[in-house]
Amino acid sequence: MAESRHSVFRQFAASDWKGFLKGVEKEGLRVDRNGFIAQTPHPEALGSALTHPSITTDYSESLLELITPVCSSTSELLASLRNTHSFVQQNLGDEVFWPASMPCELKGDASIPIAEYGSSNIGRLKHVYRQGLAVRYGRMMQSIAGTHYNLSFPDSFWEKWQSVLGNQQSMKEFKSDQYFWLIRNFRRRSWLLMLLFGASPALDASFVADMRHDLSRFDNRSWFGEQATSLRMGDLGYHNNAQSSLNICFNKLSTYTQTLDRAIHTNWPAYEALGTQRNGEFIQINTSVLQIENEYYSAVRPKRTAQREEKPIQALDARGVEYVEVRCLDLDPFSAVGVNEAQVDFLDLFLLDCLLSDSPRIDDAECDMLDDNFKDVVAKGRNRELTLCRGGERTPIAEAAATLLENLEPLAEILDGWSGGEVYRNALSAQRGILSGDRQVPSARVIDAMQSSGLGHRDWGMEMALKHQTVLRQEGMEASLNAAFAAASKDSLVEQRQMEASDTLEFSAFLEQYLRS
Repeated sequence: MAESRHSVFRQFAASDWKGFLKGVEKEGLRVDRNGFIAQTPHPEALGSALTHPSITTDYSESLLELITPVCSSTSELLASLRNTHSFVQQNLGDEVFWPASMPCELKGDASIPIAEYGSSNIGRLKHVYRQGLAVRYGRMMQSIAGTHYNLSFPDSFWEKWQSVLGNQQSMKEFKSDQYFWLIRNFRRRSWLLMLLFGASPALDASFVADMRHDLSRFDNRSWFGEQATSLRMGDLGYHNNAQSSLNICFNKLSTYTQTLDRAIHTNWPAYEALGTQRNGEFIQINTSVLQIENEYYSAVRPKRTAQREEKPIQALDARGVEYVEVRCLDLDPFSAVGVNEAQVDFLDLFLLDCLLSDSPRIDDAECDMLDDNFKDVVAKGRNRELTLCRGGERTPIAEAAATLLENLEPLAEILDGWSGGEVYRNALSAQRGILSGDRQVPSARVIDAMQSSGLGHRDWGMEMALKHQTVLRQEGMEASLNAAFAAASKDSLVEQRQMEASDTLEFSAFLEQYLRS
């Protein structure tokens, strides 16, 4: 029998292991003091949402996205994220930064302003893409926020790993294949993350006004899923019928980019009926199943940093996979920055084990089963009676989760042995505490906190938002750091104006050229 990948990894010396490279993209709504989505433009003090390196917007003008650089430690990542949050909190005026994944009070699509990026062609493209999302799916589900966790391994790891595996591929092909190996196992196990980190079991009644749903009444202004872990990742979250026909293949890079590319070049009748312009204004980039790759929603994505005006699949095809992006994480509403230390360290351990465990190709039958497991935990993960399909058998969720955590123990010991600490065993212990009942899963903790406070989703969210804001504003930040953030904001505004001044093509010609490339 061939030596297992875990056994091969154990042959590394401590000096061979340089750790993980990691980053976070954390979204969150700006909200007024009444708990309603902010109607104000992106604050000028936060710079240009188009060009700022760490502060931008996602779908809505009100939906901030804070981005860390690539960090080599959890402490560095959390410090970076906290600094950016602190700067944002100092510059929100009377507004607050919403801490939950499910939004504050809304009043239909019209209350959700689409993000603006100025008059450059790239800025207009970003805006038209969002207009397209609005006409295709409505704006409500675009107001939901989450955390994206990005992970990669340093070049020194890949060189050593390729050597010990005796692999002869080019480094680009090797890394891409290995990242897809990791992704296949992530898809097999991602339900566990929804159990351990799902934190959106309730929502404001305005989100489901005039919508059919099977939620239970919490109070006269809130609904909740009695067994749900994450309404964000369920049927009320980001989904659509056109995408269900895509059958995107996660087995290897070439089939992944080919199936995505096909979706971008395949017309969808309902979108064709809408057209690309209305009253002389562009309302979507094209009439295909996907306008661009980013429209495809999945719990995990292979990623490559793209150059300006380069499409994501062009970057992947040209230079291979650079990192994986975990997209299924709810905001932790109890954390001032939306994530916590034990969660980040556990994700590193979990993702490394996905790389080191056997990972056969996923066929259609397994793909359907994995989707069912994920959906079941999202909708019913707090039901102790829930069973998941694993290895052709139904297994109680608690047993399946305990087995996965137990299998991570040897790897945690290896990593801690190399570093001389207890980081990964502590992270594992924290998740075991959740499963054993010593601590609650976050989704249950949210419901309990709402019940004990006597507050519905909007008012409890406001209470948490104000608490986080007070803490960060009182902490403040060093004058030199604040000055650096302020300078970055000013520089980004200058860069946006330069881009706008340098554009020579009409937008329609630019778009035609973009779609041809």
